[in-house]
Amino acid sequence: MGLDLTRQALLGMMKYPVAFSKVHNPELSPRLNPNTSTVRLIDQKRSAPPKCFMDGEQEIVDWVLEPLSERDRSLFCSFTRKDSKHGKSRFKSWDCSIMDLADDIAYGVHDFEDAIALELVREEQFREDISADVCAAFLDDLIESNPKKYSGNAYEQMIAGLFGNANRRKQFIGKLVHFFIVAVQIKAQEAFSEPLLKYKAVLPEGHAKVLDALKSFVFKRVIQAPNVQHLEFKGQTMVVAVFETLMSEPKAFLPEEIYADFVEAEDGSRIVCDYVASMTDMMLLKTYDRLFSPRMGSIFDRV
Repeated sequence: MGLDLTRQALLGMMKYPVAFSKVHNPELSPRLNPNTSTVRLIDQKRSAPPKCFMDGEQEIVDWVLEPLSERDRSLFCSFTRKDSKHGKSRFKSWDCSIMDLADDIAYGVHDFEDAIALELVREEQFREDISADVCAAFLDDLIESNPKKYSGNAYEQMIAGLFGNANRRKQFIGKLVHFFIVAVQIKAQEAFSEPLLKYKAVLPEGHAKVLDALKSFVFKRVIQAPNVQHLEFKGQTMVVAVFETLMSEPKAFLPEEIYADFVEAEDGSRIVCDYVASMTDMMLLKTYDRLFSPRMGSIFDRV
């Protein structure tokens, strides 16, 4: 049985309330990299998708937004557009703003903690990317909480704590999480009449600056690191290969129940895309091996 979610639950999940066809820039449609000759690689700069919902989900979105006034609906689904980029939604609902902020804190703090614990980042990299000025709001909070302990040089003590032993690191990570959570404010967006759209959770400017710096540090030093990019490239290659193979002969390669949905759908590629997207890492790996590895797979394997 599927979920029977309320309008408010779905509204809280609708992080980007804009349709693909409205925000997609045709000049950024996916293509293969023109600079390779022996391998087919995706042009990553051209292939980043817009952040949106798919046009096929418009009926669900209309149902979610039905109780809103016409003005609130129009404003909530508005977006901005910059040259050579996809359009970007302007607003989030109250529930979504809480979820989004919680996700940012988890990404900025706990992924940062994992990166230190796994020795994916070094102290000198942190010093290079995040200065005392950048994290001034957090340092001021440390000094205010314990002037005797931190007034000397809060920045050095912070670094010693984060890059010291596991117990001290846990203490400072806890301080960071507390620093962000207790500072969350409720900001009104006066243009809306519906309370679920009128209010949103935000961080003060100084706190947001610290969180943005942590997120950027993790992205630059971990996500964009070659060892991670190699794995991301391999996973991307596998996803594209499996998708294109399934689309080449849907009746031959798709499971029976998925093929039935494919036949009935107005856009069969959406069905195949959702099917591949629903695969776990292990399922994708097994499917790829069955299709492309000569020694892998059996007729008795379940597809």
